[in-house]
Amino acid sequence: MNNELHTLADYDAEARARLSTMVYDYFSGGAADEFTLSRNRESFKRLALLPRVLVDVSRRSAATSVLGTPVSMPLLIAPTAFQSLAHPEGEIATARAAQALETLMILSTFSTSEIEYVASRLEGRFWFQLYVYRDREITKSIVERAVAAGARALVLTVDAPVIGRRERDIRNRFHLPDSMMVKSPVSAQGSEISGSELEAYVAQMLDPALSWRDLEWLQSIAGIPVVLKGVLRADDAKRAIRAGVQAIVVSNHGGRQLDTAATALDALPAIVDAVADSAEIYVDGGIRRGTDVIKALALGARAVLLGRPILWGLAADGADGVQNVLRILRGELDQAMALCGCSSLKDITRDLLTEASPAANRADAQSIIIR
Repeated sequence: MNNELHTLADYDAEARARLSTMVYDYFSGGAADEFTLSRNRESFKRLALLPRVLVDVSRRSAATSVLGTPVSMPLLIAPTAFQSLAHPEGEIATARAAQALETLMILSTFSTSEIEYVASRLEGRFWFQLYVYRDREITKSIVERAVAAGARALVLTVDAPVIGRRERDIRNRFHLPDSMMVKSPVSAQGSEISGSELEAYVAQMLDPALSWRDLEWLQSIAGIPVVLKGVLRADDAKRAIRAGVQAIVVSNHGGRQLDTAATALDALPAIVDAVADSAEIYVDGGIRRGTDVIKALALGARAVLLGRPILWGLAADGADGVQNVLRILRGELDQAMALCGCSSLKDITRDLLTEASPAANRADAQSIIIR
């Protein structure tokens, strides 16, 4: 273990040094000109914190729950594909870290480890992320297998009717090693997905016709809560709630789908206001510091999802690396809570936020609160 890794940026640099250019770029890159990728980080910089003082913060807790599942902190592990590219143990190592830190992992459809094998390490603290196949029987088999393995929610990705143009992958001719297989229920039927077939598989098998009318069918076969991941519009969020969705992940897919799309943090307040208390709201994209978590929670998110930093930790040191990434961010969150005058997550409210660079001629610049 490298004892010089103290921040998530350190883990990013370590992952870059350890991984091939093709793999690092696949994990870290975005779509087209990567404007949205960079703006995901910039959106956090546009907000500043207005800490409260003379508050007793001698005892603090970041514990919460997500759809009834207790977690030690509002930091969840986002679904990311092909984790064995980062470390031989892949999703198994990530699952061990999630269990050790008492948080929740969302397992990707494109996992390189068996659903049941990952689930057995998580003791119920896992959700399953779903892409819908053109063949609904395949989709049904995936859902049934995830539910049987103990998934407590189904996370339907709705921002990927087609795959975004990821130009780093095009230049690097991204592919999976011939020895690596995606462990989906399709494999149980004798048709595992190899690297050479991946691009064609996505185009031919996943369904770009997925629409609202499919949601009722999916809920009927799931029997567990359905979460929509990839919502950026308040009207879509309200429609989702009317359709029975119990939670929403505000997300632009980490800048990997539609370039120049709004950032999740910018979209978050309108969605929170539109949904009110009808569903739990989570957010992902660009979270690298404990203060980023504070800002997301202040705008109304119940928890945040971490994607790339988990992969960096995995690449650096397997399960121990993922644990340390989570510990670093949890420690930063705890410190930020203390310095903001917050002893619990319920104390993190919008009045902690102001514009980072208000207009110089505004006499009331310091009182510009984000509404």
